[in-house]
Amino acid sequence: MSALAAGQAADAGALELSHEPLPTASVACGVPTTATLPLATIGATEVGVWEMTPGIATDTEADEVFVVLSGRATIRFVSPELPPLEVGPGSIVRLAEGMQTEWAVSETLRKVYVA
Repeated sequence: MSALAAGQAADAGALELSHEPLPTASVACGVPTTATLPLATIGATEVGVWEMTPGIATDTEADEVFVVLSGRATIRFVSPELPPLEVGPGSIVRLAEGMQTEWAVSETLRKVYVA
């Protein structure tokens, strides 16, 4: 599946995603892979599905809100320093552009994002 057309629906939890290894420099532990499937662009805002397999990786965030569909992870905030977040199905999280994070995924994490 590529983008959703107006009036079309999809089961975000069942969409097939194509995973790729993360860059070695961003992997802190394990061999995590990620997949992204953009579903729609509304103005300058993208909506899509993102998934990461178990492991620990660092990231520089985009301005985004997401809802976890499945899986579990701890998000540690390196910069700015904030308390870590434990996320799982139903968690809604807001990230700001430029935040430096570390994602410790214990169960493959799938989220719907708006960025």
